[in-house]
Amino acid sequence: MLPALPHNSGYTPDAGFLEFVKAGATRWDQDGALPDAVVARAGRAGLLAADLPAKYGGAGLTPLQMGELCAQVGGVCTAVRGLLTVQGMVAAALDRWGDTAQRDRWLPPLAAGIEVAGFAATEAEAGTELAAVRTSIERQGDQVVVRGRKLWVTFGQQAGFFLVLGLLDGQPATVLVESGRTGVEVEPVRGQLGLRAAGVAHLRFDGVRVPRRNLVAAPGFGLSHVVGTALDHGRFTVAWGCAGLAAACLDLSARHVAGRDQNGVRLAEHQSVRAMLGRAYADTTAARELCGRAARLRQARDPAAIGETVLAKYSAARAAAAVSRDAVQLHGAAGCEADSVVGRFFRDAKVMQIIEGADEVAEVRLGDYALRRVGAFSGRQRTGRS
Repeated sequence: MLPALPHNSGYTPDAGFLEFVKAGATRWDQDGALPDAVVARAGRAGLLAADLPAKYGGAGLTPLQMGELCAQVGGVCTAVRGLLTVQGMVAAALDRWGDTAQRDRWLPPLAAGIEVAGFAATEAEAGTELAAVRTSIERQGDQVVVRGRKLWVTFGQQAGFFLVLGLLDGQPATVLVESGRTGVEVEPVRGQLGLRAAGVAHLRFDGVRVPRRNLVAAPGFGLSHVVGTALDHGRFTVAWGCAGLAAACLDLSARHVAGRDQNGVRLAEHQSVRAMLGRAYADTTAARELCGRAARLRQARDPAAIGETVLAKYSAARAAAAVSRDAVQLHGAAGCEADSVVGRFFRDAKVMQIIEGADEVAEVRLGDYALRRVGAFSGRQRTGRS
């Protein structure tokens, strides 16, 4: 892995947990699921929703420490880093916008690994443009009734409850829906390009009744505030996970070419090979630095942190995709084997360029930020793009 950079906080995740994940990651990817023991061990190690305050069972990690955790985990298994991301997304949304009863009820089980959360926002006609959701949330006495279909819910197969985005009285709203309630249907997704061990599922809510107390924040705040907080947290942790993935691929590639002979010549002796490693080193270092800058701004509660997090995620995901692609190339046929670590990272990295805001959407947002820096106005009105 890359050496620690100057902004390193000194935080080190549980080494035993990382070795456990490293040993099982390839098998879990091939099996298409994480064992329950992963969630339990992550909870015991204090790695789930680790940036929550201690009163809710979190470790109170700073943004930089949370980022380093995601980089370390992302360097061994993207699916496990995805677990940290989704738990953190839902926890961050509840911590900021949930009421006291909701925080007391839902946050401790998330941090302990007793509950796995799912974030259910995407629909067939509402991916990038989440304002187009059609899931309905209807008040009926002291309950609400949820109807709709959600797609690509990470850990949807294992989740004990979901944070669901829908429309209540025509306004974006969010509600917590337990997976065991009547009318909740879970359709497992198998064999997707990447994140194969992340228990991805499509969901159907067929007239699911939940207490009104499960509504999170007031109608109208569901997208801009609740989901916005979750997505911002998700982008931040994905960015750091991608930086860790890229660093791992660089390390694996350097070790491979340094020890591999071809016709009596070490692969590392070829200038083209060293050039590929040089590009990977530059991309990985730049991604890590942008992640660190986003972390420092988040720590300072600087409003610029939102834009810098978009930049970090965009850049780190592109770095992960490029470095993992070249890692497969440098490994040759070995990179194409079913159990290839760099091959798994290559598939996962492509997914990272799509989730939590696709590259093309990020580029438009970054263009908006560039215009604002010089006092210009782009003429666009944002409507909840993810």
